[in-house]
Amino acid sequence: MRAPLPPPRTRGRVEPGRTVPARMLTPVFGPPLALPDRERPTHVQFRRFAGCPVCNLHLRSVVLRHDEIERAGISEVVLFHSPAEELRTHVEHLPFPVVADPGRLLYAEFGVESHRRALLDPRAWPAIARAVLRSTGQFLRGRERPPASAQPAGRLGLPADFLITPDGRVAAVKYGDHAYDQWSVDELLAHAKALGTAEGAAVE
Repeated sequence: MRAPLPPPRTRGRVEPGRTVPARMLTPVFGPPLALPDRERPTHVQFRRFAGCPVCNLHLRSVVLRHDEIERAGISEVVLFHSPAEELRTHVEHLPFPVVADPGRLLYAEFGVESHRRALLDPRAWPAIARAVLRSTGQFLRGRERPPASAQPAGRLGLPADFLITPDGRVAAVKYGDHAYDQWSVDELLAHAKALGTAEGAAVE
């Protein structure tokens, strides 16, 4: 059994208004992509490990409304701190790019942390229960794979959301206080409205 890897030193939280350096990311499926997207805002989600039931519960809500996100002019990118070969077996059905960061280098750069409160905060427990029940049913039906028993980067990651404009400016940020504390799709679309992206005026 592999011991958890020590996380790289976090550089501190990223505040709105900060400009992030341009780079190319390599998704586990599909061609390399530029961050930031040069034509539209990018929603960058930092999730946990491949097959994480709580992550899957949230990402299902994003998949169901992905057409709305696209119409709002937002590019979606999701990161996991699992190796690419493991991640591929879990995310082939997702309609947006997924990036593996097993060394948690981008997590550290963006100030995304791990903490015991990810699972111990009582506010996370209802979602954890729903997620486990849902994933257990999916595992039994052969529709999803269970996560690997060993997670070198740990299981205590906290989620984070960033909305990054085409010029690299961080327009909005959310650091989660527990494992299921992230932007809802409605909150994401509200940020799109604030940026004046396509069809943003239709968001209530």
